[in-house]
Amino acid sequence: MKLIVAIVQDQDSNRLSKALMENNFRATKLATTGGFLRSGNTTFMIGTDDDRIEMALEIIKKNCQSREQLVAPVSPMGGNADSYVPFPIQVEVGGATVFVLPVEQFLQF
Repeated sequence: MKLIVAIVQDQDSNRLSKALMENNFRATKLATTGGFLRSGNTTFMIGTDDDRIEMALEIIKKNCQSREQLVAPVSPMGGNADSYVPFPIQVEVGGATVFVLPVEQFLQF
């Protein structure tokens, strides 16, 4: 048995949740915040048998696509903010960060 921890952008959360349910994967959703853009993320914890790992990863990959987004950079710390002009920069957001962990024991009460 494995535990899949998938961190996805909030925009992809509902689509992924629906796809997981349609394929009989049980998941716990946690509201999380990303450190880079400080934007909302959703972390899915999915417990599954070893033989269903590839299917789960394929569902995550299919439903969590990266996209480009304009963001305003954070002002410099300790510097002179008067001369700082924050021009928006384009960054890639979305997709998924996925960890697959071994599960030593699974209990359900």
